[in-house]
Amino acid sequence: MAASLLMLPASAATIAPGAQSLQSVNFPTRSIAHASGLGALPMVSATSTEQAKADATLTVTPGLANGPPECVSFQAANGMWLRHKDYRIRLAQNDGSETFRGDATFCVRDGATAGTVRLESYNYPGRFIRHRDYQLWVDTHSNAAPFPSDSSFKVIAPWSPSARKNPAIKGLFGDPNIVNFDGRYYVYPTSDGYAGWSGTQFRTFSSLDLVNWTDHGNILSLGVDVTWATGRAWAPTIARKNGRYYFYFCADTNIGVASSASPTGPFTDALGRPLVAAGFRSGQMIDPHVFTASDGSSYLLWGNGGAYGVQLNDDMVSFSGTVQTFSLPNFREGLFMHERAGTYYLSYSVDDTRSENYHVDYATGPSPLGPWTYRGTLLQKDLALGVKGPGHHSIVQQPGTDNWFIAYHRFAVPLGDGTNREVAIDRLVHNGDGTLQRVVVTP
Repeated sequence: MAASLLMLPASAATIAPGAQSLQSVNFPTRSIAHASGLGALPMVSATSTEQAKADATLTVTPGLANGPPECVSFQAANGMWLRHKDYRIRLAQNDGSETFRGDATFCVRDGATAGTVRLESYNYPGRFIRHRDYQLWVDTHSNAAPFPSDSSFKVIAPWSPSARKNPAIKGLFGDPNIVNFDGRYYVYPTSDGYAGWSGTQFRTFSSLDLVNWTDHGNILSLGVDVTWATGRAWAPTIARKNGRYYFYFCADTNIGVASSASPTGPFTDALGRPLVAAGFRSGQMIDPHVFTASDGSSYLLWGNGGAYGVQLNDDMVSFSGTVQTFSLPNFREGLFMHERAGTYYLSYSVDDTRSENYHVDYATGPSPLGPWTYRGTLLQKDLALGVKGPGHHSIVQQPGTDNWFIAYHRFAVPLGDGTNREVAIDRLVHNGDGTLQRVVVTP
């Protein structure tokens, strides 16, 4: 079905990501909303209740189906998504299936009048969201009146602007690796919302200010760009050396490496095989992270159940030294290292990403390979804010300053879970004694 969609002519119409409302063209006092779990077109105005305004406000995200860039999805304030089922628009929680992702993805087309949009079903090209008796359906396109106006909407300022700072990147993503190359921030996440974390593609996003993000789309596909693995595209990381970018990734519980001349790819498999194969050591060979020290030496860290580190060779795609095993209290996965004022900080995730108690602990040491002194918890849940399961993080320094930020995933607020996660970014503060302040999470 996606192949048919790609053959459609391009459209100039767009909808900006973030909180938006969509107003009917032929009933300008009515807006797309959800009521009792079904898509509807109620009357909404400045004097409407706050609940009515919230119901008519949707967060626009990149399409869950990972289709063309003009395709988007719509998330309600309760974390559920607009999707069609039996051609009726309704509200539902993402079950991670391919069918759901396609049913919850709509491709933006030009509307019947200038400045308006129509929303074409990703799974059923040729069917568009339209209202009938103030209910929302996906119906086969017709040029006959009143279909063109019934299926056209004006994007307006959100009736209920979101006060949330996070998620930093709209949509479902986990395991964010944040870096800064030449003054621009990049986040490389796991594409989330898949049952069993069964995604096959990697994407990247970039920003100058940690607020406004550009989606650069797919940069590497398992089964296509990587021939030795077909699924479980997890937890990437990236490093730059000798003018090239090296992208380390999980694939079918192996660790691979690809390279590119650009941080946004496309990336090419560097070895044609895993760099660290499943079964190489105890536990899962996943969650790579590369740390480059001030002397230019680079280290690969990884592991789930066992924590490992080794110095990489200068080619960044091999190692020949002794693999170190780290002893870290409560370690589960997601090693990350940063250095400040001669102290090396090794932080990692504790518990299971499906648990609301998933969190981050850390240790400090005198070198990239330890020895390590345990320091306690760095990041944990805040149920008062609805924040559950924060972990699998990364840390970045603002160039030329002592400002630091931590990117992490958490259950999508409010109804997410261990496969429906979102990326948050908050401040990281170093104390004068070299320890770290516990992260203050923001909604």
